[in-house]
Amino acid sequence: MDDKQTSVGTQALRRSYFNTVLPGQDIEEGAFLPTADELPPKRTPFISLLNAALQIGVRTGLADGTPLEKDRLLDAARKSAGMDDFGDPWFERPLDALLEAIAAEAKLNAAGVFAARQQFHKVLVDRLWAQDWFRRHPEILERSIPRPVVIVGPMRSGTTRMHRLLASDHRFSHMRSFETISPVPRPDFEDVLAGEKEDFRPILAARIMKVARLANPRTLSIHPTGPYEPEEELGLLVSSMYGMKHEAQWQVPTYGRWCEGVDATPAYRAMADMLRLIGWSQQESSIKPWILKTPQHMLDLPALLTVFPDARLIFTHRDPKAVVGSAASLAWNQTIIYSDDVRPEDIGREWLRKTGLQVDRMMAARRGIPADRMIDVHYDDMDRDWRGTMDRVYNFLGLEIDPAVPAMEDFLDRSRGLKRTPHRYSLAQYGLTDGEVADRMEGYIDAFDLRSELLAARLVDHG
Repeated sequence: MDDKQTSVGTQALRRSYFNTVLPGQDIEEGAFLPTADELPPKRTPFISLLNAALQIGVRTGLADGTPLEKDRLLDAARKSAGMDDFGDPWFERPLDALLEAIAAEAKLNAAGVFAARQQFHKVLVDRLWAQDWFRRHPEILERSIPRPVVIVGPMRSGTTRMHRLLASDHRFSHMRSFETISPVPRPDFEDVLAGEKEDFRPILAARIMKVARLANPRTLSIHPTGPYEPEEELGLLVSSMYGMKHEAQWQVPTYGRWCEGVDATPAYRAMADMLRLIGWSQQESSIKPWILKTPQHMLDLPALLTVFPDARLIFTHRDPKAVVGSAASLAWNQTIIYSDDVRPEDIGREWLRKTGLQVDRMMAARRGIPADRMIDVHYDDMDRDWRGTMDRVYNFLGLEIDPAVPAMEDFLDRSRGLKRTPHRYSLAQYGLTDGEVADRMEGYIDAFDLRSELLAARLVDHG
């Protein structure tokens, strides 16, 4: 087959893909044209059916078709909760930036608007409930958060594996998945503590996960989880309408840049108060150190260390080619649920930029952190010898590892059941090349001796 035939065939494949999966998207002249094995994953038919049903619902008045506007969202939350104290009003600044970006950039479909409305409503009601708990139980805000262990690394660099291994150790406190989805107990939670009611939050989390798997069956391979699995605190930053979670599900680049340019300390102070509430609801001792992790910390280490000045930091590192490819894949698989107009090369460029900024800020912040407060862990080292790597981590933390090993081994066995298939992806799916990533990340590669990993990268996440 000659070059002209190859080009025509690829163009037809590209058009067929987007016409069937993302209807109505125009293919610009000169746009990135992948080969057959370089196409990013398709959206599931479930979303197309849901979109069609919601469009009918909006036209017939059975579904809410009003714009996503701040005053409407705040009023709806007040009415639902019967409360009006949202706490620190700082959250309204990122909320304004996010709503403006959604209106201008996100190109949400009917399912996207529906999901966004539900998400905003839940977060706002949770804020109201949280303030009510703080008022009724002032002792919550008096809880200490001593010497938290914070895992800091780029998205997809092994932070989840490190977090869950440490969370297996009963000497630490950790959040569970249902708590990052619903961090605030319902107003009747005292009946749960008294054994008179069941906590509804794990039930809700299980339902949300079932819907998420219908919308995107790749969820299990990208980020395997369950209602009671250890989970990161990104949902607590979302309570302030702040953070990368929004960027990984919607096309909102101006919002992302707004967050990158603001002092995040208010969001981290609110996150600490939410941790206090969660610790209280778990009935855990406040003496136990928390295990924390989210890639957001890469951008916000100064704010993190302002709020948690005695934090101990575990930095995870991975071949940047795998990090960028995996991050783009995660964002793509979420964004195509909520928008019919999204281009894989746009996703790739944004997450290359975002990952590069994360690395730059992390490296700058490390210059002011004492060496005895941090340790570096390589993804490939964990793959080759998880026990030896965890021995190093426990020496850094000043703890004996032996009491925790059986629980860690149980986690590793369980995780193999959770993750049924590896997460596979490629840079080419998102319009990127190995050379572009290597050039952008050269300083990071050299600083942490990642070059050999770069040359031998395997773009597969096994856990």
